[in-house]
Amino acid sequence: MKNYLVTGGAGFIGSHLTEALLRTGNNVTVIDDLSTGRWENIAALESGFPANRFRAIIASVDDSRLMNQEVPKHDFVYHLASAVGVKLIIDRPVETVQRIVRTTDTLVEFCARYRRPLLLTSTSEVYGKSEAVPFQEENDVVMGSTSKRRWAYAAAKMLDEFLVLAHHYQSSLPVYIVRLFNTVGQRQSGQYGMVLPRFVAAAKRNQPLEIYGDGNQQRCFCSVLDVVDALLRFPVTPQAIGRVVNLGSNEEISIKKLAERVISILGSQSTMVYVPYEDAYGPGFDDMRRRIPDLRRAKELLGWTPKISLDEIIRSLYTHHT
Repeated sequence: MKNYLVTGGAGFIGSHLTEALLRTGNNVTVIDDLSTGRWENIAALESGFPANRFRAIIASVDDSRLMNQEVPKHDFVYHLASAVGVKLIIDRPVETVQRIVRTTDTLVEFCARYRRPLLLTSTSEVYGKSEAVPFQEENDVVMGSTSKRRWAYAAAKMLDEFLVLAHHYQSSLPVYIVRLFNTVGQRQSGQYGMVLPRFVAAAKRNQPLEIYGDGNQQRCFCSVLDVVDALLRFPVTPQAIGRVVNLGSNEEISIKKLAERVISILGSQSTMVYVPYEDAYGPGFDDMRRRIPDLRRAKELLGWTPKISLDEIIRSLYTHHT
């Protein structure tokens, strides 16, 4: 039994990770300010486990006094707290950059002070506009102009990675960095532009599925259950310390084909409509055409490959969508 701290633990991925840690006999403390997480995601855990097994603290991770109290109580820290979703990033860029960088800076300072291993969840966005598909962890990145707000998220997460790795280089702090590629599943909200929950919600109501751009952009979608399976392996994989690891699926599909797949699987009467990026996100929006991970490092280090197919994910979302 170990004590785990999960920042952003009331979020979509964080709540699934928290459940999995508790199921395997560990104790978990969640810290979440509920800015994009939801209390409903963890409410059942508070009533389902005794207080010495599960604790939830509603606060921001940039609270230095709180981090100084909590970090030393735990054996391992998962840092998932972050601003999420393209729409949020476009609409609230100041909050996006500040929240991402401040929370990581505060948290890693206390992890370094008390020598607590830290796993940072980063994002495939850091590959920027690179066309070197599939993306390898050591590839150069190609970032968009600073005048395009969409890249603020990628730049902030890249700074997170540099900061966490700097602590590893300077003091051998055990750190792990995971770049997530379009994680999807139950509890994911379409509120901030997430495409698959948006499509499923529309298809259930036989409403038009809104495709941003021309729909030919290619993506891979990985089940949150597969991602959590991988995240659980890092604390017992010392060879992954100080490394960046892609986690995602290599089942590539265009957004247009994804919409068609959702309509077909759900037997929906929905149509598809195309919305220009400018209408969805405002003028000057930048996007990448393909975003596909190279998963060899995850397989070599963790013995991990994704198992759940896109069709299974869509059916699961349909069954549990609220």
